[in-house]
Amino acid sequence: MTSYAYLGPRGTFAETALRLLPAADGCEHVAFASVGLALAAVRRGEVAGALVPIENSIEGSVPSTLDDLASGDQLQIIDEVTIPVRFALIARPGTELASVKTVATHPHAEAQTRGWLYGFLPGVTLLPALSTAAAVQRLAEEPQPYDAAVAAPLAAELYGMQVLVEGIADNDDASTRFVLVSNPGPLPSPTGADKTTLFLYIREDHPGALLEILTEFAVRGVNLTRIESRPTKRALGDYYFSVDVEGHVADERVGEALMGLQRVCADIRFLGSYARHDGKNSHVRIGTSDENFRAAREWLGQIRQDG
Repeated sequence: MTSYAYLGPRGTFAETALRLLPAADGCEHVAFASVGLALAAVRRGEVAGALVPIENSIEGSVPSTLDDLASGDQLQIIDEVTIPVRFALIARPGTELASVKTVATHPHAEAQTRGWLYGFLPGVTLLPALSTAAAVQRLAEEPQPYDAAVAAPLAAELYGMQVLVEGIADNDDASTRFVLVSNPGPLPSPTGADKTTLFLYIREDHPGALLEILTEFAVRGVNLTRIESRPTKRALGDYYFSVDVEGHVADERVGEALMGLQRVCADIRFLGSYARHDGKNSHVRIGTSDENFRAAREWLGQIRQDG
């Protein structure tokens, strides 16, 4: 049976998201304790792919995912899914809210619920966990490591815990984006509503380095949906740019932008082209359609041939 990994243990938002992916329907779902372990299982060929968090609407990108994808053997994003994040305060059965003095959760979940926790539980101590579900699992398996945990309501059901309060997020519109990652293979076909992810390494730090990169996209009408810098971990001040752009590498405008970047950058790590979770079609500006690029290429070829 085909297997897919996810950031575990059972009851995480990653498991909830994996259940929504058609590609993983009817397949075995395997939990791993960290993003790194899940992606390592993909690289070893133990699973067909791994669903890992890459971006949160409140906290931004997930550094552990970006850093792992930027290093080691090449991997490829083949799909994505975004889910709303709804947290619950979870404790052992019989626990009273007034008795909660220590709460454990993942740092990203803490950042999204900190205001509520400090407001309704004055003096509470917040403790880090590898994942939201791991916090609930430890609460269920160990004798009182802390009083409560912040996690998805599903975790309470799976581990026989009690939901003290639901909907404790500071922002009701919070969401997390997950990507399905596999070993490199054939690209999904263009849908017209696609996204491409790239890691771009500049040749050296110099004035206008970022502008050079952005220009390659701008002059071809390629819109960026996300851009950020991450340290390469080679030297202080040495960074690469992680970007998501609208469109598929098979689109003329995206392909030509990549050719331009290949001349500008020291290295490019292509992470894949895949369908957008929201199904939103890419906006194609006047003069940047596939037909426009093909016509321009034919025009140039005619000049080179006939003068």
